[in-house]
Amino acid sequence: MKERIKFSEISNELIHVLMQTETYIKKSQFPIQLIEMIKFRVSQINGCAYCLDMHFKEAIHHGESEKRLYSLSAWKECPYYSEKERITLEFAETLTLISENHLSDDQFEKLQAHYTVQEIADLTLIINQINLWNRYMKILGTEPGNHKVLQGS
Repeated sequence: MKERIKFSEISNELIHVLMQTETYIKKSQFPIQLIEMIKFRVSQINGCAYCLDMHFKEAIHHGESEKRLYSLSAWKECPYYSEKERITLEFAETLTLISENHLSDDQFEKLQAHYTVQEIADLTLIINQINLWNRYMKILGTEPGNHKVLQGS
């Protein structure tokens, strides 16, 4: 992919808003491994190579196993994701592919069994934020493979 737009060409105000949201997400009650797993799975769905590289590296850095990451696209078939992770991944997939999916009452009840109203709101933000980043990286044409852990997400 060829770079189309440089980050330096985007207004500082926009970048500031995006980074404020990232700061809010990092301060949330969710373990960083779960946040990175969500970001990685949504990036798989959206086919964002830049974000896949970034969130794979970040997840590994924060203690996630390679096995759980490389089999994430087949999480429904794998025994090593907890019930809470499965509900979270299903929610991430539903929101990411909202035009193809419907958030059922049953699915929402499962979320409520594991998360508070605020946590569901924060999960929704995390999922939508990575969807936004995926789309920006595709528009920008940012080259994958160069992410250095902890340089920012």
